[in-house]
Amino acid sequence: MSTHDINEQWLPIQIAPDDCVLELGRPYKTGIVPWTFPARRTSGVWFNVWADEPVLISPSHWRIWRSGG
Repeated sequence: MSTHDINEQWLPIQIAPDDCVLELGRPYKTGIVPWTFPARRTSGVWFNVWADEPVLISPSHWRIWRSGG
């Protein structure tokens, strides 16, 4: 498995690192749907990195944020 494959894989939110820029997602019929903004967890609260505002919905999965898609 390459590093690229690892970075694409969704992981459970329970093991997400703090103070790292991440892509978050929620389950949907077709799989995990990613949120459209990078997020960071600080002191147990998820924040939208671009808006510097707390996120009011709870993610179920995470992976490394890939700038530029």
